[in-house]
Amino acid sequence: MAEAEKTEKITINLGLVDLGQIDLLVREGFYANRTDFLRTAIRAQLANHGPTLQKTVERKTMVLGLENYTRQQLEELRTAGRQLQIRVLGLATIADDVTPELALATIESVEVLGAFRASAAVKAALRDRIQ
Repeated sequence: MAEAEKTEKITINLGLVDLGQIDLLVREGFYANRTDFLRTAIRAQLANHGPTLQKTVERKTMVLGLENYTRQQLEELRTAGRQLQIRVLGLATIADDVTPELALATIESVEVLGAFRASAAVKAALRDRIQ
């Protein structure tokens, strides 16, 4: 998976004083750029809340990380007469060759905290099942 596919772009609004302080730290060489500072700050906060995040993931029975659903996996589920509840904290991807009909037949619900990637047609078909 390409590096660009492993990240999600976000936009935040910061106060001018906070932004100036970040710029000063960048200028002084503590960070390569604003993004480096923000990533470091976010990772520090996530590490700080690590035990809480882990307990919540376990309680909600979510997959932590990257989860990819292939056409073959979904066809096997359809053959078995089973449906999938997608619960991911991270990135959930449905392969591009999965049809909307196959997705509807095999995916009961989708709950993703992070990013959910699927074709526009599959996302449209699952619209009512995505939380």
